[in-house]
Amino acid sequence: MPWGVGSLRLGRAWVAAPDPAILRARWAALAAADGPERERLFRPTRTRTAGAGAAALPGQRAGSTTRFADTPGPRPEPVRILRDPFDEQWLLPDQRLIDRARPELWRVLDEHQLFAVEPAQSSGLLVTAHLPAGRLGRIRPLHRRPGGAEPNLAPGLLPLLGDRYGTWVTPEDVLCWILAAGRPGPRGYEVPLTADPERWRAGLELGHRLLSVQLRGARGGEAPRLPGGRRPYVRAALPAWPRELSYDPESETLSIGGGTVSPVPAEAWGYEVQGVRVLEAWFGARLAHRDPEADGLEALGPAEWPQGWTSELLDLVTTLALLAELDPQRAAFEPGPPLAAAELHTAGVLPPPPWTRRPASVLDHQEEGPGGQFALL
Repeated sequence: MPWGVGSLRLGRAWVAAPDPAILRARWAALAAADGPERERLFRPTRTRTAGAGAAALPGQRAGSTTRFADTPGPRPEPVRILRDPFDEQWLLPDQRLIDRARPELWRVLDEHQLFAVEPAQSSGLLVTAHLPAGRLGRIRPLHRRPGGAEPNLAPGLLPLLGDRYGTWVTPEDVLCWILAAGRPGPRGYEVPLTADPERWRAGLELGHRLLSVQLRGARGGEAPRLPGGRRPYVRAALPAWPRELSYDPESETLSIGGGTVSPVPAEAWGYEVQGVRVLEAWFGARLAHRDPEADGLEALGPAEWPQGWTSELLDLVTTLALLAELDPQRAAFEPGPPLAAAELHTAGVLPPPPWTRRPASVLDHQEEGPGGQFALL
């Protein structure tokens, strides 16, 4: 996957939140403020200030390109993002508010797109149907153009693999193979390509299961479920605002304040990414606005725990339990004998041409630049 870009850099924490209603309230508070108070709430950086204009984000409603200090314009509708590993949140899609929004990714964001997030540390690849926004790692879209057109793969790779394995190979198949066989290495995320059709099929089977769990029902798929009919339930209602999260391994019970959820497999509770327990990080992100040090718009959040967060928590427990079950299979997976480097060079797969490392020119529509001028691409 030659084309990759760095993570989005938000620059201010308040532009993302676990609930879209929070972002609507924050926008209203910022738009209602004037002068120095608006500047304080905005949280200016060297890249973005309330007095600077910016182009509209591709695919988002135009009319948000004037200086925020002059007129905020219409409120953008929050969009779903991947904020942290397995933590789906919401973002205000206004480039005036985001230090580095990566417009090239917004141009190819649609219902066909998947994003692979190359981990910054020794951990597995993340795949999401939502735009990754935060310090997750390098982002590699599966497709270089909207509509699922032009895979972000080295030219010649799909025909070569199809001939070698005697089957039709899709871009999503390659992504599934990467999930099963890829490993962090000294040169980045390294993906061995097998010469054995049987190992290819085994890798695809494992990779498709990993992909299905990571997507969590996105793109019209089914939400993952635990085998054997097990399913986490709310056994005791959560309080208006839970203050702490704890776990009892004997009863497989997760306590959220005075509320309880079970069964929660120990593997789900202990699941970590880059040394951080996912469930604790997810819970902490939803308490961030109640931190005594939270200030300005970051302190603006719900007065009570939203019901939707409980549903998300149940889905997350299931996702982590299934991934924990698949991780040993992934760790033990052997790709078999590799394709010879000479074969990859002969097919033109290696080295990928320089143009494949750059974004494609997407000129399907005009984009509004700063101050309402149309951008030249």
